[in-house]
Amino acid sequence: MMTSSQIRQAFLDFFASKGHTIVASAPIVVKNDPTLMFTNAGMNQFKDIFLGNEPPKATRIANTQKCLRVSGKHNDLEEVGVDTYHHTMFEMLGNWSFGDYFKEEAIEWAWELLTKVYGLPKDRLYVTVFEGDAKENLAFDQEAFDFWKKWIAEDRILRGNKKDNFWEMGETGPCGPCSEIHVDLRSDEERKKVDGKTLVNESHPQVIEIWNNVFMEFNRKSDGSLEPLPAKHVDTGMGFERLCMAMQGKISNYDTDVFTPSIQFIEETSGIKYGAAEKTDIAMRVIADHIRAISFAIADGQLPSNNKAGYVIRRILRRALRYNFTFLNIKDPFMYKLLKVISKQFENVFPELHAQEDFVARVIQEEEISFLRTLDTGIKKFEALNTKKIAGDFAFELYDTYGFPIDLTELMARENKMEVDMDGFNACMEEQKNRSRKATATSTDDWTIVRDEDAVEFVGYDFLECEAEILRYRKVKKGNKEQYQIVLNRTPFYAESGGQVGDTGFLQSSESKISITDTQKENNLIIHFADKIPSDINAIFKAVVDYNRRALITKNHSATHLMHAALRNVLGTHVAQKGSMVNEHTTRFDFSHFAKMTEEEINSIEQIVNKKIRENIALNEQRNVPIKLAQETGAMALFGEKYGDFVRVITFDKNFSVELCGGTHVKASGEIGLFKITGESAVAAGVRRIEAITADGAEQFINDQLDALQKIKEIVNHPGDIVKGVTSLVEANESLKKQLAQFQNEKAQTVKADLITKIKSHDGINRIIAQVDLDAESIKNISYELKNQVNDLYCFLCANVDGKPHLSLMLSDSLVSEKGLNAMAIIRNLAKEIQGGGGGQPFYATAGGKNPDGLTKALHLATTII
Repeated sequence: MMTSSQIRQAFLDFFASKGHTIVASAPIVVKNDPTLMFTNAGMNQFKDIFLGNEPPKATRIANTQKCLRVSGKHNDLEEVGVDTYHHTMFEMLGNWSFGDYFKEEAIEWAWELLTKVYGLPKDRLYVTVFEGDAKENLAFDQEAFDFWKKWIAEDRILRGNKKDNFWEMGETGPCGPCSEIHVDLRSDEERKKVDGKTLVNESHPQVIEIWNNVFMEFNRKSDGSLEPLPAKHVDTGMGFERLCMAMQGKISNYDTDVFTPSIQFIEETSGIKYGAAEKTDIAMRVIADHIRAISFAIADGQLPSNNKAGYVIRRILRRALRYNFTFLNIKDPFMYKLLKVISKQFENVFPELHAQEDFVARVIQEEEISFLRTLDTGIKKFEALNTKKIAGDFAFELYDTYGFPIDLTELMARENKMEVDMDGFNACMEEQKNRSRKATATSTDDWTIVRDEDAVEFVGYDFLECEAEILRYRKVKKGNKEQYQIVLNRTPFYAESGGQVGDTGFLQSSESKISITDTQKENNLIIHFADKIPSDINAIFKAVVDYNRRALITKNHSATHLMHAALRNVLGTHVAQKGSMVNEHTTRFDFSHFAKMTEEEINSIEQIVNKKIRENIALNEQRNVPIKLAQETGAMALFGEKYGDFVRVITFDKNFSVELCGGTHVKASGEIGLFKITGESAVAAGVRRIEAITADGAEQFINDQLDALQKIKEIVNHPGDIVKGVTSLVEANESLKKQLAQFQNEKAQTVKADLITKIKSHDGINRIIAQVDLDAESIKNISYELKNQVNDLYCFLCANVDGKPHLSLMLSDSLVSEKGLNAMAIIRNLAKEIQGGGGGQPFYATAGGKNPDGLTKALHLATTII
């Protein structure tokens, strides 16, 4: 039986023998493509080739690509772990033809590989071809059908509809008819009972698609119409994990050696055998799958966060943790320990994970610690409820804020003989989705072609203005804002990438002038943003970059390179860039490091960078350097970046800073002028952030600090020794604080004594209900003191604290346990009177609000409630 490593290598060797160039996987995290957050198909990195925006480096290519499908059109997340063949991260084995071979060779080679090289039984294979679609005016794919007849019986060639046999990357973009290959993995006995072809594309777990051959012929436009692509291409994708299942004679992807090492580790950690129960099996499959997606995304540069792609990774991690917490009863971080298993398994395929194993493990561990803490807080909130029916908005709060899946809330409710208002929960969920849709709604028109040219020349390294012609433009609408995107044949405008923001400036002809408000990349196409289109779109324009803004950006970018090198010198060579943002105001640099930087370390970084600035080191810029040569000379490359065969190398002293970089830089380090760090903080587990300024900004910052220092001297009246003056001021302030605290405590004790004399008893409850002239902390303190002094206490106190209403309710434990009172439930009701909200515990809760005039009503309501 072939191992998964042998199966993968056999695929690559086969297509190499057919004249294909074997290329590396693109990063799983997508950059420079606004339509994608993650690579969801092997063809993503070749999108510009399919669209005709750039020529292919080879007409035949093959690889194994890391893919992630959890959002958008290709969203498999909810099936993952529940069934045995969906995944978040998966490998896609693919071969491509760019205007070279087409259907005949693709079909013949697919059959040859599956039946001769891999030896899959022919009587277990079925193929599908596109049946056509009258609405789209698309004919039956007779050509593919005829080619398949040469290799397989006609009754095994099935016709598929547009949903299954017309592949589209998204709402717009390259597409075409496809031919799927399915395998029937059922036992011979089951196959005799039910004909396999009736189960194709019917979601049967053992009759599955393993390979899709897409014949790219069309481009889907924004109006829904189809236009022919400039050339016909082949794009195939074979699910590696499913192929391994077929090759290794398994009935589940998770039974293959792709996943068994991870599942065995989970068994040992949990003490639960895989196969013991459906719920624990699902949990193990979820964890074994999700750890791969999380690990490779982090290794490729995407840290968990609360925004965009980072939120998706956090969501995947938390889904795994919830299954782990709920069904495997593992209450401590453990998923990070799986990194050793995953890293070793993929060391020779995707070495970027092995190279960053410790870093990725630490990030995951900190995420686990944080989420388990959040989960525990949510459970305590749940346990504090005193109701038979859980409100839908509360269930949604648990889901949205504390990460509780609704099924976990329902499970906990059943255990406590409660029910969940699912209608209310679903309403909250739908409301959130609608807000999200509204916030992200974008419509993009098709390109209007002005000149039928594809090549775009970037001249911005050498020139800040040039003559240019408009090649195409389109309108984009996001919310209520309309903008135009413009493509020029030549441009000095740098498009945002590598952390450096895009250029701004203007286009000017003899008749019109428009502002360029931003420059971005869509794949490798440079796109200029403008609020309007020139009236004379066929004119020759002068494209001019905002010189002053570019100069400031350039200084900040070069300073970032010097800072990166200095960080490695001071902190160690483990420092690696994890993100950056360079604009005209500041440079922000994220890097791997596991401790807060000391003042001494920050000062050292500043001193090194400013020394290099004063040395006025000349920039050594090398273009079109073979990437292997660049790496051999020690140039630093970033994990998660997709580099071409030829790269640009930026050097400031070959013994100090050598990096692969596509950004703009000063001609000599002296142009930077001055470098000043303004902040150092944590971004995520194992990732620190430095914010710094240069040139005019740094000079202004220091002048502002000196001005502030002068004002402090004048205020403390100690011009000779400002430290002594400030120290005296602080000591005097601390003394006054102590006196004030003593006064407030004495006042609080007087108020407490007065309240005790006003206790009213009724029905076994000792009530104190009053408005007091105390701060929130004093109210809390005397509430606890009263609880210890007065039995069966119901103590409601309110106050106007600096113009803001404050409510407090303390209950004796006996009232909570014997009479069923709940301070949180009561305080939430009372808080409505002050236009606020509150929370706490069953015995003590507080609330704040906006309307102090509602305190009188709150006092009255507090009396009537009991």
